[in-house]
Amino acid sequence: MAYEHLRRYGLQPSFEEAAGQGGLCLARITEQHRDRYKVMSEDGELWGEVSGKLAYLAGDETAFPAVGDWVLMDLPEGSGSSGVIRRVLPRKSAFERRAAGTAHAVQVVAANVDVVFLCMALVGDFNLRRLERYLSVAWGSGAVPVIVLTKADLCDDLPAHLEEVTSVCAGARVLSCSSLEEEGFRHVLEGIPPGSTVAFLGSSGVGKSTLINRLLGEDVLATGEVREDDGRGRHTTTHRQLILLPGGVLVIDTPGMRELQLDSGDLSRSFDDIGELAARCRFPDCTHETEPGCAVREAVARGELSPRRLDSFRKLRREMDYAALDSRQREREKIRHMFGSMGEMKQLVREAKRKNRR
Repeated sequence: MAYEHLRRYGLQPSFEEAAGQGGLCLARITEQHRDRYKVMSEDGELWGEVSGKLAYLAGDETAFPAVGDWVLMDLPEGSGSSGVIRRVLPRKSAFERRAAGTAHAVQVVAANVDVVFLCMALVGDFNLRRLERYLSVAWGSGAVPVIVLTKADLCDDLPAHLEEVTSVCAGARVLSCSSLEEEGFRHVLEGIPPGSTVAFLGSSGVGKSTLINRLLGEDVLATGEVREDDGRGRHTTTHRQLILLPGGVLVIDTPGMRELQLDSGDLSRSFDDIGELAARCRFPDCTHETEPGCAVREAVARGELSPRRLDSFRKLRREMDYAALDSRQREREKIRHMFGSMGEMKQLVREAKRKNRR
């Protein structure tokens, strides 16, 4: 099969090779609605549901389809425009976050993404620490991050804000645009070839849907009005979806995420300046906390490294280390954090029992 239609939706040779297994149909997930998925096949758009076997064998949420995934489907005779998803093909990249309302479950936000646009408004939402978090997860996803600073027309001091972002961008491309100006957004997709998949990620109200609508040339995504007090729009995207732009680039829009929990990431890329300093520390396993001969803390003392940036690095590293622990180790870590050690906790329990006997 030639798959001319699916090539427009980002089909690459590695996914094409897996097609046709057991007479199954190759398709890409374009929308996710709870347990149902809208998919694009060579013959057009379909609805799909995960097979019972796939759901049973899934070890966690990451095994379920996500927007951008390539899947193999069974199209039962007489099923019309619906089918059963039998297999999720291996991802070349995945953007993950901690599932909302859970302690440790991880979910895939977008799959097989080539470029991740990290959107942050220059007013209201502007937060360098959150940007560092996004960068860490983006580098770890396998996609290339690009920072997009929105609402530049509302920023009183654009050069100063750009300088701040450049200081923490870790080599990522930095763009600024105004979603209110007709020509203020066209340069965002420059240099990205047709068939590439990009994702726009960021907090609610930073202008992602408005930006995508401008790139589409029509209002496909719903957006809210801009509040006068802080210049922020009410982002009304309620589900993830993949959209084919007129120029041939595919874009994934996602609901706003104010906080990303690090389960996987690449601090060495997002904090490359600290990595270079750490190479000069006296001890190779220096934690940059209290060890003598720490080149990182010395750089802070000399004013060459921001204390806030080091604090952010420490916080994200602790978060990643904690996420890597198993459940029993997590309980021990909680006890250590609360009481200092298991022995101290037992001592406190004995003291409480003695008081109760009196």
